Amino acid sequence: GARWGQVVEAAVEHGLAPLNGTAPSVGAVGYTLGGGLGILGREFGYAADHVRSVDVVTGDGVLRHVTRDSDPELFWGLLGGGAQLGVVTELEIGLVPVARLYGGALTFDGRAVDPAAVLRGYEEWTRTLPDTVTSSLAALVYPELPHLPPQLRGSYLVLIRVAFTGSEAEGERLVAPLREIGPTVSDTLREMPYAESPSIHGDPDFPHAFYGDNAVLSTLDVDAAGDILDLTGPSATAMHILQLNHLGGALARPAENAVPYREAGWLLRLLSPLDGADVEAHRKVHAEAFGLVAPQTLGRSLNFVFGGSDRPQGLYDPETRKRLAGLKATYDPANLFRHNHSVE
Repeated sequence: GARWGQVVEAAVEHGLAPLNGTAPSVGAVGYTLGGGLGILGREFGYAADHVRSVDVVTGDGVLRHVTRDSDPELFWGLLGGGAQLGVVTELEIGLVPVARLYGGALTFDGRAVDPAAVLRGYEEWTRTLPDTVTSSLAALVYPELPHLPPQLRGSYLVLIRVAFTGSEAEGERLVAPLREIGPTVSDTLREMPYAESPSIHGDPDFPHAFYGDNAVLSTLDVDAAGDILDLTGPSATAMHILQLNHLGGALARPAENAVPYREAGWLLRLLSPLDGADVEAHRKVHAEAFGLVAPQTLGRSLNFVFGGSDRPQGLYDPETRKRLAGLKATYDPANLFRHNHSVE
């Protein structure tokens, strides 16, 4: 039940960092079993790549202490296969020697600066980055809700978020092309202790109900992504949050686990709030958006499938799916864990 905020707090006392995600409220175990795409992913890989041991009660009711040496096939399947083989009661993970970083977000007013130009400038910027830079782009229109600050209501924001483990001076040099894209309404790029890294994305610290899906992409078609910006922007009839994660680097390195699609260059995510929303309308928008990038789509990421988007297609490549099905037959033949994107 440990959440990443707790793990970060314990690690930073020793000048170390886990490969956590953007939100401190997210459970560390479930995140890692799904692969774990973190804010330092391009430098250190997936969180699953750094697991040393897993304590798990498998579907046959047996408590097992699993390591790469004790049971290499089950260890492989637990990491990336998600919560379909058993209940994990403990993970032992490796930490990385990161005590501070340079990071933050550049926020553009999507009504004053062309969002497609921001997207184009961001994609061009990523082409020559060192693996020590992990970044993403997000775009969203805030609804007209009374509980939001007045300056956010109805605003259309495009954000570029950056995390870099090098020096502040080198970080400033690296992000200079981003600042040339256009004027910003907020620039929070700075050097910070790792404990403050959640400020880079500023995820809410309370639960939200979302319909969400994603596409793992070989390459980014900037024109198609621009069309998705139009589809989910101010002209949309409901709120949608688009996010593009730049992959590659250490995320592309082979590892002995079931995390698929390591050759991917990008992850495209769509989140649509469910509170009082028309789910079928969300489905149609998502289908149209992901259809635009179908030629570049390798599959889907297990960690970013939310709120009723329960299609099993594309979560694994055929060989990974076949191996996971074999493990399922051995350790959960009754398919007890059938509500967790089960591979039967």
